[in-house]
Amino acid sequence: MRIGVNALYLIPGGVGGTEIYLRSLLTALAAIDGDNEYMVYTNRETAGTGLVPPSPRFRDVPQSVSARNRPARIVYEQTALAVRARVDVVFNPGFTAPVACPAPQVTVFHDLQHKRHPEHFRRFDLPAWRLLLWASAHRSRRIVAVSEATRADLLRYYSIPAGRVCVIPHGVDPVFPRIAAERRRDGFTPDLMLLCVSTLHPHKNLERLIRVFARYHARHPGWTLTLAGLRGFHAGPVERAVAEAKLGAAVRITGWIPREELYGLFRRAAAFVYPSTFEGYGMPVSEALAAGLPTACSDIEPLRTVAGGAAWLFPPDDEDAMLDAIGKAASGRAAGAWPEPPSWEDAARATLTVLRAACSAAGS
Repeated sequence: MRIGVNALYLIPGGVGGTEIYLRSLLTALAAIDGDNEYMVYTNRETAGTGLVPPSPRFRDVPQSVSARNRPARIVYEQTALAVRARVDVVFNPGFTAPVACPAPQVTVFHDLQHKRHPEHFRRFDLPAWRLLLWASAHRSRRIVAVSEATRADLLRYYSIPAGRVCVIPHGVDPVFPRIAAERRRDGFTPDLMLLCVSTLHPHKNLERLIRVFARYHARHPGWTLTLAGLRGFHAGPVERAVAEAKLGAAVRITGWIPREELYGLFRRAAAFVYPSTFEGYGMPVSEALAAGLPTACSDIEPLRTVAGGAAWLFPPDDEDAMLDAIGKAASGRAAGAWPEPPSWEDAARATLTVLRAACSAAGS
């Protein structure tokens, strides 16, 4: 197969978990697939960032468009890319598909937040975004959902035939099990740090986390909270919550940081918390558990499934329950054993199966 990869959406350091998803998946595909050819359509921002694996089967196909200008990127995707993508199948890892492209398409939906929580979107963006995602879903021969929760939303909101939607969970970066091994060594002592890896968006529930941490910090003043992730469009209220709680240096907001620095936080943290009210998958929870951190997270799907009984769960709107779960995680206790971490190679093999199915359906 000649596979086109639509990476026009990617802003390095600017799109959160969907960047990790694409980079990890392409690396795994390069490792396991010795048969197919990949044409990776990149934008101005991804030039020189190592997105395209150094393999003779992978070709970087730069496009003269900037992802930071979303309207221009979408117009380019729907016009120029739709014409230029002369491949056997187009893989769209970032929600949107070039609807007019004649090749069969496979599109990844990481969540349907625009349907579940439209209040978190700008009013003038929402109608066009809804239309584009609806068209992308219905134009695609196959859809990849990253969790059963996202699959259920696709079936509910878009009335997609169930046979066209498959679930392929994220893998886990092999660095995290190595971190877990380091943490198990004799003499290892973590910092008294509670870690939360999250973009500062409203549904991440960080203002409530700060209120709860203020209560925990009053009893355990040696502890700190680190919020690591993109500032997002809710940074102001989060920073005001820190100021109102008078936590000062006890709370560190890092903004976006390179992966190597993030690995260091996972090595040093004593516990992990993830209080989100909505998720499509919940990659930070799987990374924390793979790294061996005692973890507390919201009792919602898909986090409940991702945690697999290994995290202390709490209703995201119950501050007393959140405080109790944080206390259990901070004590160094895990809620249970976590199953073997999924691999990106497994995700890559499953994705290849879906791409082949899309091609076969096109030829039938």
